[in-house]
Amino acid sequence: MCSVTDRSHSRDVKTNVFRSAWWLANSHLQTIWPVLSRRKINLPLRRERLELPDGDFLDLDWMGSNSDHIVLVLHGLGGSVNSPYAQGILKVIATFQWQGVFMHFRGCSHEHNRLPRSYHSGETEDLKWVINEIMRRFPNAKLSVIGFSLGGNVLLKWLGEEGKTAAVTCAIAVSVPFELNKVANRMRSGISRFYQWWLLRQLKQDIIEKFKDKPSVIDLGNLKKLRTFWEFDDKVTAPLHGFINVDHYYKTASSRQYLKAIAIPTLIIHAKDDPFMTPDAIPKVEEISKDITLELTESGGHVGFISGSIPGRSKYWLEERIPRFIQEYI
Repeated sequence: MCSVTDRSHSRDVKTNVFRSAWWLANSHLQTIWPVLSRRKINLPLRRERLELPDGDFLDLDWMGSNSDHIVLVLHGLGGSVNSPYAQGILKVIATFQWQGVFMHFRGCSHEHNRLPRSYHSGETEDLKWVINEIMRRFPNAKLSVIGFSLGGNVLLKWLGEEGKTAAVTCAIAVSVPFELNKVANRMRSGISRFYQWWLLRQLKQDIIEKFKDKPSVIDLGNLKKLRTFWEFDDKVTAPLHGFINVDHYYKTASSRQYLKAIAIPTLIIHAKDDPFMTPDAIPKVEEISKDITLELTESGGHVGFISGSIPGRSKYWLEERIPRFIQEYI
């Protein structure tokens, strides 16, 4: 393990910090197991609709109160508060008696948003707006932010854009698609094509339902022909969000280029066997700022990180590691 203890002056990179369950040693099993096995958790959530300056809205789910520490959670592509990783970390937040808030990106709370645009991997203005609103309401609170997958990319990009002015105490990003073009390439090969098919099927259905009663700037009749993320992001994501094409989107929205500018204590957790991307997408030590702790694991899949010695008794390591990092700063 390579570790630097003086984090105020040196970058911190750690390896071998997690060991996967022997019965879930495969990266795909690590990725899929939570979706197949985790039971829905009944959380005491309070839904709030935030009206945005551009006439659209966001839905937040709040949990707990009367705490001077707030934890904001961001989901991944196609995710929601019902995603297994979201429910798991919210339960942990409740256990620590922190106040939790789950931010649904536009159109992800089971109700389509009003405007043609929705969300994407590099959209940071909504996150900035929500964080400012939270701190306006709770000016004395300490705010931590957790981002999973796409949400982690959004979080890291925003932290880099804000630098020292980021109004958060600490941040955690898990299984981040650091370079979107490399993710899109990986998803076109091997078993990873299954994830691409599954996610695209959901995304295309959402687009069809959203625009069935309103005009669209994209060709809905062409959706069925889009088989890869490259094609979908070129024909749908890019035109809906003002990018010239897919290359412009991937180059602009990828978070890897922003890591050097992050000035808030940040933990990045990433598995080398993540089936959503290739190892060369992982940033090198010289690319991260002195405020980042990068924990690389040999296994863990994509937002998996499941340990445990007995099949059927899963231990979700992220739900131990993340609050431990937060506690260092509150």
